[in-house]
Amino acid sequence: MLKSKKLSRNLILLVVVISLVAFVAETASAQGETGDLKPLGAGLAVGIAGLGSSIGMGMAGSAAIGAITEKPEVFGKAFLFIVLIEAVAIYGLLVAILLVL
Repeated sequence: MLKSKKLSRNLILLVVVISLVAFVAETASAQGETGDLKPLGAGLAVGIAGLGSSIGMGMAGSAAIGAITEKPEVFGKAFLFIVLIEAVAIYGLLVAILLVL
């Protein structure tokens, strides 16, 4: 229960920070400043993708270790789930590279 409350609080804080960054970026571009916002978008892409995949990796990793200790033959399936979660972070990195180019 405590872990769920902490996770909810952290997610709300993340949404507030992203909203503030988007508001500041929109205000700056509306005032006619010619600042390039590509690095900001690239940073958000990598950060959000990394945050999401790390939360998923923590949950799936602990469940996978528990399943492997009980039944060692499920190692392949558990490894597949971990790889799929890691792909989310790699997609965020690819989006960031495409934004900067």
